[in-house]
Amino acid sequence: MKAMTRLPALCAIFALLFLLTACGTGKTTQPESEGFTPKLDSQTEGSITVVGHYNNFEALEAEFARFATYYPNVKLTYTYLDGFSKILSTALTSAEAPDIFFTYPWMGSWTDGEQIFAASENLADPALGIDLSCVRENLLKKDDKGQVLSVPIYTTTYGMLVNEDLFQKENIPVPSTYSELLSACDAFQKAGYAAPILAYNSSGEFLYPLYYPYFCGQIQGNEAAISELNALKPEAGKYIREMLDLTADFMSHGYLDLAACSALENNYDAVIMRFFEGDVPMMLATGNTVSGTEKREAKSEAFTQHPFRYSFHPVPSTEQGGYFVNTVSIGFAVNRNSANLDLANEFMRFLVSTNELNLMAKAKRMVTPCADMSLDRVYAPFEKLDSSRMINLSELGLSDAAASQVSHAGWQVSNGLMSVDEAVAAFGAIE
Repeated sequence: MKAMTRLPALCAIFALLFLLTACGTGKTTQPESEGFTPKLDSQTEGSITVVGHYNNFEALEAEFARFATYYPNVKLTYTYLDGFSKILSTALTSAEAPDIFFTYPWMGSWTDGEQIFAASENLADPALGIDLSCVRENLLKKDDKGQVLSVPIYTTTYGMLVNEDLFQKENIPVPSTYSELLSACDAFQKAGYAAPILAYNSSGEFLYPLYYPYFCGQIQGNEAAISELNALKPEAGKYIREMLDLTADFMSHGYLDLAACSALENNYDAVIMRFFEGDVPMMLATGNTVSGTEKREAKSEAFTQHPFRYSFHPVPSTEQGGYFVNTVSIGFAVNRNSANLDLANEFMRFLVSTNELNLMAKAKRMVTPCADMSLDRVYAPFEKLDSSRMINLSELGLSDAAASQVSHAGWQVSNGLMSVDEAVAAFGAIE
């Protein structure tokens, strides 16, 4: 009775906070998913609602259309949930509970995180028939019982955008080691490129794609170091010294123009449009930045008139190459309290495959969670890295506070505001 008295209020909340984006249903001419065989009757009627925090989600709508080739009588809807983090836990137990919902890595330490994942279906249940083997295993959200509570849909990383045509024009090999990176920059400068590398110099970013993956590689598996760093102990500064030495060394060569980097307005549109001018050999960036490149090709007059090939590479910070520091951008979980549980699980069985997840990633130009990254050539260089150089941030165990201190230290040193010794000594209190 208590739950029923709350129902009118909840319905009012959701009427205000849900902005519905209805997706097409019925038979379509979309190609069918490779290897997918429906478990349910193809004439099954029902509905599936996915809630999340993207304003628009065309990539998911395309998957809805493909799923409809198997289940034409299933209504599929994506709902933008305003105030997502505040009301998700309430939404999952309401009379209008969503069937599938977004998850984020930070939910594990969130106040309502335990309640949310308690409502999540175990997607590893053999009875569901979901083939999780296509996903990089360390990206799956598991509980202490080994249940898979969320599957990654998009992931991201750090690296550098490379203008392949400039490298070919100047007959310079794309670098895969730190010494080759320095040699490439030197060769470009001799060819007339005053600043061979561009980077967004604000908010602690700047050389972040160079030094942060390197730092993660240095502390991976060192539980004592991670514990001290997370406690923000001043003596933990010793663990960032090598990273700062790398940062100081790279800056000492004069391959970046600080003023030009600082003039960039943001690490998305402004950075992409500047790279598309076509005179920048390399640009440090995140996968989130890369996700916006394809849609902006047509918006750049320079790129439209003189298009060029480009790709995203690990920043080679050692003589063994760079690192693939991977983190989940969003995952999908199924609400075990869903009124349409069988259909929701069936949609996840359809979606979790190399073919569908790669199509999703390609449509939004994000890093696929699949082991096979060959579908989008922009990210293909990351597939060539040895598995020993792939790091999952969620597994690393570094706290947000410690990571912020690492970022602050790198930014201070790269901008010449602190020496390496000063930043090491100030760890835990760097602003």
